[in-house]
Amino acid sequence: MNRVLQHTGTRYPIIQAPMGWIARSQLASAVSNAGGLGIIETSSGEIDAVKGEIVKMRTLTDKPFGVNLPILFLKDDTIVDWIAAQGVRFVTTSAGSPAKYIGVLKKAGITVYHAVPTVKAAVKAVEAGVDGLVVEGAEGGGFKNPEEVSTLVLLQAIRDQVDVPMVAAGGIADGRGMAAAFAVGAEAVQMGTRFVSSAESPVHANYKNAIIAATETDTVVLNKKASPCIRAIKTELTKGIAEAGLMPPDVLKRVLDVYFGGDMEAAPALAGQAAALITSVKPVAQVIEETVAGFHAAAARMGALAAGGTF
Repeated sequence: MNRVLQHTGTRYPIIQAPMGWIARSQLASAVSNAGGLGIIETSSGEIDAVKGEIVKMRTLTDKPFGVNLPILFLKDDTIVDWIAAQGVRFVTTSAGSPAKYIGVLKKAGITVYHAVPTVKAAVKAVEAGVDGLVVEGAEGGGFKNPEEVSTLVLLQAIRDQVDVPMVAAGGIADGRGMAAAFAVGAEAVQMGTRFVSSAESPVHANYKNAIIAATETDTVVLNKKASPCIRAIKTELTKGIAEAGLMPPDVLKRVLDVYFGGDMEAAPALAGQAAALITSVKPVAQVIEETVAGFHAAAARMGALAAGGTF
């Protein structure tokens, strides 16, 4: 039995990434209703608004959903107790040590997966008592570890050290990528860029179209020598930042103008390399159905090779 499915209670082992401001009830409920696991973000820091989105989820879906807690950025610790009181049963933690909140989360009966970019972080998270890991490779969009390690390498290296269920994140936008991740030890995938460019995503059409138009070389990792380090779409703004080497501290202050205003030069437009695999805006249900079908097709092909002892 797939351990992630046991932990989430979903039909499919497909999780939507917790993108700030974007991962709210409109998108998350669509993912949950289609058989995946929608995640509500708290990284925006808009706790009252996020609480409203969590309450709204109960009216939009009767399927399981989760909440992400970026530990270093939580301004109000009471959100943990509030989430537990709301009956949320699955939480992903990130940006810090899960040890800070693992006790209260587990006491509330919540399953906890922690996002990790390295083997060392994975081992520490497991030692802290998490139930599983979201393994974030360098291909993914958004906040990254400046030491770039690909998702496939990271999955294998972590599996060599621990035996908890792993969710592969970074560079996955379809069933082929999902099958590749499963081949090296993952039991689920998390997709961000693919869902950002879906029909139910609340972002501006310009943002979705930029993802669709992107090639495999049209994202760039910025600010490797400082914090935060991010992967974003190449624009005139991000090209300038890359050439300068350091990112201005206020560069993300207008990110909502990118997300919802469509001004692609207002701030870095976060996206992963999987943008190169996305060619059109599709409803979430279609994305998930095609991903599952593609996964099974790839698995069947590999199974036939194994059965025949061929390559």
